[in-house]
Amino acid sequence: MLSRCILLTGALKTINKDAAVGESLNHLEQTLHTAMDNIRSSVHDLHDESINLREILEGLAAAHSSCPVDLDYDMGFDVPADVKYCLIAIVKEALHNISRHSSADQATVTVREHPGLYQLSIEDNGIPPAQPEYTGMGLANMQDRVRCLHGTIQIYTEQGFRIFITLPKENRKDTAI
Repeated sequence: MLSRCILLTGALKTINKDAAVGESLNHLEQTLHTAMDNIRSSVHDLHDESINLREILEGLAAAHSSCPVDLDYDMGFDVPADVKYCLIAIVKEALHNISRHSSADQATVTVREHPGLYQLSIEDNGIPPAQPEYTGMGLANMQDRVRCLHGTIQIYTEQGFRIFITLPKENRKDTAI
């Protein structure tokens, strides 16, 4: 309905010859555009709040087919959307990497919330390659996502493969990834 009103207002502005009415139509058009932007923002915020991080991670762990994945989830309810998106993307990529590159028969995903940070650990018991390659796009994307949230990422290859990530709660950019 707002889109229709915006279009009608534009059409009226086009055929209008009266300067006083033109000024009112300009204000009306600005108000309608502001209302449209506010509604878009509200819908976006509702979507971000509706993302259930635990359910999504449980689904990813259950759907992983190359080996069983245990999920250890200890997070609060008010996880910012950008952190949720970051964690989901990294877990997806890590489980994909386990399927493609690991001989693991067990994997664990641990997500924890601490007073000052969020923590993610993904590990498997596979045998890492003799010459691990850290230049793949998947790992680079993980590093970029973590860097955008001012976090740290560490990769270990002793007794399997492990990715350990911390994301601070303060000094974060509040942008979706």
